[in-house]
Amino acid sequence: MRFHLTRFAVATRFTLIEHGRNRFAMILVGLFVPVWTTLAYLAMPDTPARMRLRATGEALAPPGNELTEISGALNAVTLITGFMMFAATFSGSGFDRRLAMAGYPRAHLVLAKVTALALVSAAVAAYATAVTCLAWTPRQPLLLAAALFCAGLTYGALGVGFGSLLRREVEGMFAIVMTSIIDLALQNPISSSGADNPVMRYLPSYGAMQASTAAGFSTTPVPGYLAIQLTWFAAAALVALVGFCRSTRNSLPPGARTPPGRGSGRAGLPAPRQADALSPAASETEAH
Repeated sequence: MRFHLTRFAVATRFTLIEHGRNRFAMILVGLFVPVWTTLAYLAMPDTPARMRLRATGEALAPPGNELTEISGALNAVTLITGFMMFAATFSGSGFDRRLAMAGYPRAHLVLAKVTALALVSAAVAAYATAVTCLAWTPRQPLLLAAALFCAGLTYGALGVGFGSLLRREVEGMFAIVMTSIIDLALQNPISSSGADNPVMRYLPSYGAMQASTAAGFSTTPVPGYLAIQLTWFAAAALVALVGFCRSTRNSLPPGARTPPGRGSGRAGLPAPRQADALSPAASETEAH
């Protein structure tokens, strides 16, 4: 047990150090979250937006700026967690591969990434919830934080998957940005007239959007929609796991996996040449 805890602690420490070195992500957390959510609140009109919330079945008319701020908070959390996990996975893939080839347990590396993802998502979600509460008070702040946390988990797992499967950094960044924008813009009734379309339930942050909207403007708890979001997280985590195993697999040929001298009395000696492989000139030399 101590062996596993030590390996897990070491892997988690290295993963968190990798996140701490990403200073651009720290700037995004400190500035992008309050700037984006505040602009969404101040720039949008407070005209009531009539909508029917599928999570509770209620007909609501929340102020447009408050509804847009919730969507902006979700967008900020998903972008930041996705970017942080993608950057750490993409830049550390070579290090993870060398660790796995050296015999470091992959399970500990995966658990370390999951732990780091949970910590990052919790910190960013709590910060975004606090910034939102500075402008107005949601009906269920804890539910809002939980919805943001689950959305962060989902996009963080997607970031790990993109970092493991894609070959260029710009491809992963574009994939994260476009996925988050399309996902959340289509669900916002302010920007999309088809927000009530049943197709929306198949989008990655549908559960979080429904839960966060209920948190802002209803007193009805919606644990089922948090479960939907966690199901999306599980699916994204499975993709990330497959990509991580693929990126850390041993690509050496079978004969190169055993170091010279292990399992044999002669270490690294070249094989003798066969007599029938000698050239004619060499055969004449031996005859003389």
